[in-house]
Amino acid sequence: MAGKQERQRRLARERHERRLAREAQRQANARKMAKIAGSSVAIVVIGAVVVLGVIALTHNKSTAKPLSAPKTTPAATPTSSPTPSPTPVAEPAHSCTYIPSPPAVRKVGYPPAKPDYKATYQATINTNRGAIVIDLLNSKATCTVNSFVYLAEKGFYNKTPCPRLVTSGIFVLQCGDPSGSGSGGPGYAFASENLAGASYQAATVAMANTGAPNSNGSQFFLVFKDTPLPPSYTPFGKIVAGLNVLQQLAKAGIVPPRNPAGGGHPKEQVTIETVTIKKT
Repeated sequence: MAGKQERQRRLARERHERRLAREAQRQANARKMAKIAGSSVAIVVIGAVVVLGVIALTHNKSTAKPLSAPKTTPAATPTSSPTPSPTPVAEPAHSCTYIPSPPAVRKVGYPPAKPDYKATYQATINTNRGAIVIDLLNSKATCTVNSFVYLAEKGFYNKTPCPRLVTSGIFVLQCGDPSGSGSGGPGYAFASENLAGASYQAATVAMANTGAPNSNGSQFFLVFKDTPLPPSYTPFGKIVAGLNVLQQLAKAGIVPPRNPAGGGHPKEQVTIETVTIKKT
């Protein structure tokens, strides 16, 4: 009888020890899973921090580019068309080269290859916000002025918007694309001029481009406050009246959508009604 009781106690003790072992294993497994879960959370948090850092850096690069990258300062959207690479000529130029760069927003043909390099030109841009009068620098940017005068006289700029205003970093109103998209042009391109020592003080009028050399078309920008830009944009005019029109537009500010290259639509919509040329 005593032997039977002893076996029962031994069996009970073994069952109890097995339960303890299973409980210990269960707790060990739970601790292991908790540790793995904690590591996963840490990895996710670290990953999120890295992603946010990349986003922040990308955003900072994007907003900094208007001050440092030619493509995102006053610029037209690049096209697949070739751009000209003529040999630089002494100014005033006696001959100009304009090469195809389709599509043309308005088909007006090509400017004459022989500019009137001795002429003096003054342009008046009549907008719905007021007139802006510009002395064109024909002796310093002859082929650019030749093109601008040609487009103006063909009515290319009539009833066209100025869709981009930049009031931070650079201070410009960009015009010259009848489509209003920022990527339109006259169907041709031509070489840059007057870049040696070029600067962009208030009242400067200069050509926008795609960021590539010699990719000028019809788009231009008007500077209403001294602007830090590299000498990559042909200055071809100086505002002699109407600078206050631009400054008032700048005070009104911009509205979405914002331009990827900086700035956005003027809050006070600007439309070029006509551009008239006075030649002497």
